[in-house]
Amino acid sequence: MANNHDVATRSDQVDFCTLGMFILDDIDFGGVRPGVKNILGGAASFAVVGARLVAGSAHGRAVSWIVDVGSDFPPETLAAIQSWGTDCVIREDFNRLTTKAWNGYHPNEKRDFKYLTPKLRLEPHMLSDTQVWSRTFHMVCSPSRCVSIVHDILKRRGELQRAGHAPSTPHVLDRPFFVWEPVPDLCTPEEQDKFFAANRVVDIVSPNHLELGMMFEQPGWTTNDEASRRLVKNIIEAGIGPTGNGCLVIRAGKDGSYAYSRDQEIWLPAYHQPDTSGATLVIDPTGAGNSFLGALAQGLISAGREPFGVIDSILSNSTEWEEGMVPWNGRQDLPKALICATVAAGFVVEQIGVPQISASKEGKELWNQSEFTERVRLYTQRLFRTLEESPQRHLLTN
Repeated sequence: MANNHDVATRSDQVDFCTLGMFILDDIDFGGVRPGVKNILGGAASFAVVGARLVAGSAHGRAVSWIVDVGSDFPPETLAAIQSWGTDCVIREDFNRLTTKAWNGYHPNEKRDFKYLTPKLRLEPHMLSDTQVWSRTFHMVCSPSRCVSIVHDILKRRGELQRAGHAPSTPHVLDRPFFVWEPVPDLCTPEEQDKFFAANRVVDIVSPNHLELGMMFEQPGWTTNDEASRRLVKNIIEAGIGPTGNGCLVIRAGKDGSYAYSRDQEIWLPAYHQPDTSGATLVIDPTGAGNSFLGALAQGLISAGREPFGVIDSILSNSTEWEEGMVPWNGRQDLPKALICATVAAGFVVEQIGVPQISASKEGKELWNQSEFTERVRLYTQRLFRTLEESPQRHLLTN
């Protein structure tokens, strides 16, 4: 029999909401392969795919977002979005063009980005009264705007609460989780003070390794570099989250991710690893970071659901993992959410654009012809083996 966590999410409960924009992408691969145009993308689409992978069909309607449709919006794109089964609010304005952008890639994973049409960014006041009660929020923005978004969402929730308009859902009085992705073009030395200020209002801050390096005038961030280790220490000591117990998650592309908080750190390798010949299934990294963070946010509220059950069934047999979780002090959901995020990003890099959803003959949900939970199982089994061989590579105490 299903427990309370496994039943379908109530229609008036939102688990995840992104303030990222929907964008049609043109992608230039720097001559490595032909470029493409009008690809379903943007931070919103990829973050939602990540959250939706973790949520599964039972909780898909609790993944909520807004899509602004202009006069040039491709019909096939709308069909793809609707196939995901999320709570998608479509806003049509045929007097404008859909937000469109150009992405250019360099061999070292550096990305250039520019808008090709006027953008229409989302503001907290645009969220519905249901969306504003989401349990998690994902943001891609400047430090100043991050602070403003968090303030405005909490203010609106307080006003609704006092007016007697809070929903009758569980967790309504809990502070939501805020996951912040610093916008790349403002990862500059001039933004450092604002970066530290924004860190103190969110639960997770996640630049990638190149962006973090740029902000602090380093060529890049790497775990083996003394200056990089000092930088992490300074960020953690300056405080992340209202209580200082938040987490810095550094996305390092093919090297996976590194997560740091006051007393813990963990490294997880990327889902796709090169084979003995060096070949890999990675086709296009566009959107992988957004999907990673959408999945991470959704994972933070997924205790008791199927992906976590798969992880627990495997890692509960690892003494190294069990001992490594002790310092997390009641926050063991975060490492599990990071596993889900790693697997989700693995789906996104396998093609240009978003992964394809379908169903098996037995009616099981498939993405790129694979079940999400089965990939969680495979990845966690690999992690179990490397934990037993070399736990210090994954689990360290600051």
